Amino acid sequence: MRIRHIEVFQAILRTGSLTRAAQALNITQPAASKLLAHAEASLGFVLFERVKGRLQLTREAEILIPAIDKVFRDLDDVRRLSRSLRHQSRGALRIGCIPSLGLKVLPHALAASQRANPELSLDLITAHSEQLAQALLAREISIAFTFNGQPRPGLKVIALHEVELVCHDGTQDQGPVSLDAIDPARIIGLPASDPLGELVRPWLGGVDSRTQVQTYYVACALAQAGAGIALIDEFTADALLPPGQRARRITPRLPVVLTALVHENAVLSKLEKDFMASVRLMAAGAAIT
Repeated sequence: MRIRHIEVFQAILRTGSLTRAAQALNITQPAASKLLAHAEASLGFVLFERVKGRLQLTREAEILIPAIDKVFRDLDDVRRLSRSLRHQSRGALRIGCIPSLGLKVLPHALAASQRANPELSLDLITAHSEQLAQALLAREISIAFTFNGQPRPGLKVIALHEVELVCHDGTQDQGPVSLDAIDPARIIGLPASDPLGELVRPWLGGVDSRTQVQTYYVACALAQAGAGIALIDEFTADALLPPGQRARRITPRLPVVLTALVHENAVLSKLEKDFMASVRLMAAGAAIT
């Protein structure tokens, strides 16, 4: 017997008639009759006989009832488990990101997840790349979003979207600028371990920056005030620059990759996979065109 055959059998037992069984299953009476006929044909014996206009169980059908009841209990267990898994996948996100991604890309992706999952709970930490890696290894978070993430023991890297570094020099000039034309001493320095700092460092020619900061948005704010030149990612520039003002493209191009880091043994939930896909879409939309 197929599951649908078992359903119509149970519905007839529960309602006492083929017509009411069809209504319970939200199908037509001829469809229910056809299902019952198919079930009986596959079994090789009759399940119900008509006695004075009513359906009555045959002896063979009575013997089947305990086994069929067990199938239904198992199906109920599957339904409960699937509901539980669905609730878990919609229930909680434990993620981390570098501070610049917390300005626009992550908030927009999280807002989209909350619209799709109104009861979503969120645990979001913002920290530098090394701290995020340690949080992943400790299973304190399930995904960490950073730039140019590097594989390391216990973690794996998923590339999401490529952007590039841009220049904010506090001027109204929006045309491209060559790195060779930028005074290295005026470039606002980032931490030595920062992936953007690593990308820029070969171009500094051994000259130390006069200004050092810890975060991209502070570098952007200082450049906005005329206190140096910020070489920052497109996301930070897009989130912080005033309306109508754009950062300048840099030549040669300095690409940077938005990456997601996860534990190497992680099995991501549907919610986590959907959220990662949303971050990818938001990143593509946030990049400067």
